[in-house]
Amino acid sequence: MHTVHSGFSVLSLNLRFGLSDDGPNSWKHRKKALPALFKSYRDDFIGFQEANDFQIDYLKTILTEYKVIGKRDPAASFWQSNVIFFRNGWELTFFSHFFLSPTPSIPSRFRESRWPRQCTLGMFENNNKRLICMNTHFDFAEAVQTQSAGIILEHLSYLPADVPAILMGDFNATPKNDCYRVFTVPAHLPTYKGPWFKNTAAEPFPGTYHGFKGKPNDRHIDWILYRGRLNPLNHTVIEKTFQSMYPSDHFPVHAKFNWIDEV
Repeated sequence: MHTVHSGFSVLSLNLRFGLSDDGPNSWKHRKKALPALFKSYRDDFIGFQEANDFQIDYLKTILTEYKVIGKRDPAASFWQSNVIFFRNGWELTFFSHFFLSPTPSIPSRFRESRWPRQCTLGMFENNNKRLICMNTHFDFAEAVQTQSAGIILEHLSYLPADVPAILMGDFNATPKNDCYRVFTVPAHLPTYKGPWFKNTAAEPFPGTYHGFKGKPNDRHIDWILYRGRLNPLNHTVIEKTFQSMYPSDHFPVHAKFNWIDEV
């Protein structure tokens, strides 16, 4: 038997590269949407992809009760980071940042990758509950995506398998792609022992990219996956505007969880 206890919530958002010239949707205009978004969603963990240093610095001014991991310091002004903001009360007990490449410990990329892609991983503790939280951003080539999934699972295998885990990010892939099966189908990667991930979203999987148009396409590329003794309560693609602006060309993705304990 098991019992379910109150839990935590997460939000994932590709913030859109702050140096992009998006006209009226450029960062200098749409950043006003962020305070309103996070007034409505005060989650335990917030994963941002594609964030410039100055965007992260701005987020720090509005997420004052949070700490952050994953920011590269020093880093070039055009550097993109995948960062995790976590609320006060959560203690960081382990941190890892690695590249999705043949040499994960140094800044690098696969030859077929357009950009150096990364993953930020933290293990946290709060009220005797432990949680692994990961945030990543995959490249576009499907073969690279599949290899990247294997790298993440390898790094995850160094941590205790009984600790529940959340994996969120922009995967530039849908559940039909091989990298999704690496995370979710045991037979697809027999050298890794699991446990395996599940999607907080249900079929038909909702689109998450809208290109500042407000209407999602049919590609479910922003995922919140989970494994271990967690009970997902909901999954929401946040399609509304804040201060009459969309925070990004991706919709924020939100999920709540309860803990499941043995009794």
